[in-house]
Amino acid sequence: MRSSKSRSRGKNRNNNRPTGGNIINRVFDSNGPDSKVRGTPQQIIDKYNQLHRDAQLSGDRVAAENCAQHAEHYTRMLAEAQREMDAKRDEQEEQNRQRQAERDRERAERLKAQEAAANDPASMEQPRGDDAGLVDTPEAAPQQDAPKQRRPRKPRQPKADKPDQGGSDGGAPEAAE
Repeated sequence: MRSSKSRSRGKNRNNNRPTGGNIINRVFDSNGPDSKVRGTPQQIIDKYNQLHRDAQLSGDRVAAENCAQHAEHYTRMLAEAQREMDAKRDEQEEQNRQRQAERDRERAERLKAQEAAANDPASMEQPRGDDAGLVDTPEAAPQQDAPKQRRPRKPRQPKADKPDQGGSDGGAPEAAE
């Protein structure tokens, strides 16, 4: 006796396969009048058109019509898929235009608000008292005691142009004589 799991296992095999989607690049297996034809819809159309011409040249009107009908079927499938893709692209472009228009409106409102704030004298801070809102810097601070005078530096002595005597002193300064 079979379990219920094994019976239900085979019923929904193709549920994970995406429906619709991009059939333009999808590979199909077509069972034609004489043999199987495999490929994308455009490749299958081309193959059936070639088989149609071959059948016409050989004088087989039934096979020619059969191939023509198969080619027409895939042509219609391809045209429908192309229409759907065009509609989806148009919809996305419209959404992008709306988003861009919204961003442009927000940017314009921000600029207007900034200009209004910059040009409105009431919103600007007015200086109060002597400091006028300035920050104290060390240069502006009153000098209480005379600052300590620094001694001027002595100029550096130029390096002696003595060749390296092969010692590995690591560039240590030489002792004065």
